[in-house]
Amino acid sequence: MVMNQKSKILYLCRGAIVAALYVVLTFLSHLFGLDSGMIQIRVSEALCILPVFTASAVPGLYVGCLLSNLLMGGVILDVLVGSLATLIGALGSYALRKFPFLAPLPTVLANTLLVPFVLAYGYGMEQAIPLMMLTVGIGEILSAYLLGVLLYVALKKRGTRWLS
Repeated sequence: MVMNQKSKILYLCRGAIVAALYVVLTFLSHLFGLDSGMIQIRVSEALCILPVFTASAVPGLYVGCLLSNLLMGGVILDVLVGSLATLIGALGSYALRKFPFLAPLPTVLANTLLVPFVLAYGYGMEQAIPLMMLTVGIGEILSAYLLGVLLYVALKKRGTRWLS
C-alpha cells in the first residue's frame, strides 16, 4: 500500500504519541520504584498491545523504550538490548493482531529472555539468570499481559478511531 503525504504524517504522529506515552508511563513507574531491577513492573509495557490496533505503534514503542532507557540513565547494554526486546515484542504483537489476547505474549517472552542478561552483564546483578528470568517474567505478565489486555478491552469498548 502506498502511503500518501497525509498518511505518512498520521503514521509519524501516532508513533510519536505512543513513544511519548511510553516515556511518561515509564517515568511514573520510576516514581514508585517499579521500572527497573530484578523485579520490574513498567506500566508502559501495557502499551505493547497497541500494535494490535495500528502498525505505527511498533516504531513508537521502540523509540519510547529507547528514550526511556536513555533518559533514565541506563547502561548502553540496557539501551540497546532492552529496546530490542520491546521492538521484538511490538513486532510480535503486530503479527498476532488477529489474536489480541495472545498479542502480549511476544513482549513477555522477549523481555523474559533478554532482560536478565542485561541485568547480569550490564548492571552486575549476581543473581542466577534463571531466577531473574522468573522475576522479570512475572513483572512482564503483570505489566504487558494483564495491563495490556485490560487496555485492549478498554480501547475496544471505548473505540480506537485515533489509532486506526
